[in-house]
Amino acid sequence: MNKQEQIKALENGKGVQYLLDAGHAIFRNPIVVFDTNYGLKAYTDVATDDPIWNELISTGTFCMKTQEFFAEECFTEEVANADKLVVLKSDKLTYDRILGNIFNKEKIKVANAVMVGCNVPLEAGDTAAFEEFADKITAEIRDDEYYTVYGKTYHESVIIRLLDGVIKEPVIFTDYVQIFYEGFEDYLYAAVVDIAQNAPDKLEYYKNLLENKYPSFKFAMYPAGAPAAGSNYIVMVMSSKHKNFHETNFFDMNDNPFEQNNLFVGISDSFENPYELREYYDKAVAVLKNGVEKNDGQRIFTC
Repeated sequence: MNKQEQIKALENGKGVQYLLDAGHAIFRNPIVVFDTNYGLKAYTDVATDDPIWNELISTGTFCMKTQEFFAEECFTEEVANADKLVVLKSDKLTYDRILGNIFNKEKIKVANAVMVGCNVPLEAGDTAAFEEFADKITAEIRDDEYYTVYGKTYHESVIIRLLDGVIKEPVIFTDYVQIFYEGFEDYLYAAVVDIAQNAPDKLEYYKNLLENKYPSFKFAMYPAGAPAAGSNYIVMVMSSKHKNFHETNFFDMNDNPFEQNNLFVGISDSFENPYELREYYDKAVAVLKNGVEKNDGQRIFTC
């Protein structure tokens, strides 16, 4: 059997480490899996002189200098634009490597599998075989609750990083934001939900309630930390094919959760660049505060 056929023959249900060890035996090169925050998850215990591999295995992640190197070499952009797989090459690295995307059951990209061609040079059939291998790992973790929850918390962490200005360099953080942005439609909206008039100690409760009502939205609590009256909000990032919010029909439902739960929400104008989230968050907060002060019986306020 060729490599792709050998990969297809591997059994699922034995764990990611089993697949990595079996993959190493087939490809004869080291393989690692790390999550989309560059956190080490599993690897084959193989010695190599590749500095990128050794940094990840020894520290459990990549330092900012290495992340900047990925951006400079266009690795970040290539990974962000790859549907399933990409071959990464650089004159500054001795070995080429293949990267495959790993998805959870909600089809959110949650991890990457990477093979470094340090023991055996990469061959023509390796790309198709490694794509099959990445699909095997996706099938292995699909029902893993850790990766289901991770997909949601990943989105929340990106929202908070964008709002805090941590993610502000499009070149370095393209991959983070691209993963977050996948699945959205043409126009974004920032919506800020205030529960200070209601029960500020139940912020998490209402966040979960809204997540269940609107599963296509992305949510975060901001500022992150312990709920405090008047200082914390639920942030909703929404999208639509319509530039005008009033054409979206987001909240046209009989059991409107805002009226039922004494919630108020301010919604920004539409925007297309995720890096502008903080600007439009501020606009949503302003329209929210203005609407609550007017106290005219409305629950949803727009710019």
